[in-house]
Amino acid sequence: MKYQQEIYSYNSHLVMDMEIIGLIKEGVGILGISRLLQISKATVIRRTVRIGKSIRRSSPIVFGQKYQVDELFTYVGHKKNRVCVAYSIEESTGNVIDIVVGRRNKTNLRKVISTLVLAEASQITTDKLNIYKELIPSTVHSTKHRGINKIERKNLTLRTHLKRLNRRTICYSKSIKMLDAVLRIYFWFGVKTIL
Repeated sequence: MKYQQEIYSYNSHLVMDMEIIGLIKEGVGILGISRLLQISKATVIRRTVRIGKSIRRSSPIVFGQKYQVDELFTYVGHKKNRVCVAYSIEESTGNVIDIVVGRRNKTNLRKVISTLVLAEASQITTDKLNIYKELIPSTVHSTKHRGINKIERKNLTLRTHLKRLNRRTICYSKSIKMLDAVLRIYFWFGVKTIL
């Protein structure tokens, strides 16, 4: 005998990706989203990673601008596994140009810097980390005092909005893929699209 269920109680197919995106941008965690939208945690994770993979830089890179580059540390899985989030912003607008999540090494920092060098940046301001000297041409590299104030303020805003980046918390990302997806959604999914 075959049976057909008349009322299907799990309604994850009714939840739109925009609702998940809106809650992520408001800093709600995975369990909170799951509870508010009444869908499983696995569904929230799967959709967040899928949305994050599909998002690319929101605005085109303008040539000849001034940029700031910085990195902030968080952890993935447990507190002994430190991960670096390196990113760059356009100084005049504050738009995030590029993001790399991983170890703080030449390979990952080069991904962020090469985008700016190809955009013929008039100035790239960083902190005094030695790796930057090798990656950025000296003609455009600046390490002036208080030169990265704008990106440092963005770091503080990030740590305030996204609990997974907070320093003293029990909230953390369990995978680099998830951290990358949440950051892409937070930085690059425009507010105008949600409304």
